[in-house]
Amino acid sequence: MTTTVRLPHRVEQALATYCVEARRTKSEVIVELLEQRFMGTQTERTPYELAQEAGFIGCVSRAGKAQGASTKERVVAAIREKHRKKPAR
Repeated sequence: MTTTVRLPHRVEQALATYCVEARRTKSEVIVELLEQRFMGTQTERTPYELAQEAGFIGCVSRAGKAQGASTKERVVAAIREKHRKKPAR
């Protein structure tokens, strides 16, 4: 079914911006919002889904742990070298 709705300019701009960012059509977004409003099908997202959507999941590589260990070893070696007894003259 086709329905025509007049939107205020600011709402239309916000909708257009959201659709570009989310890569969704205006129809998809409007249908989803109307379903949530009238059908009670609220899509509750888990904290994991929200973090993944925000880009926090997978943004840090596991290599950091190994790098930290090698950094610690280098610091310990540098301190030992600094405090090593020097031969008497």
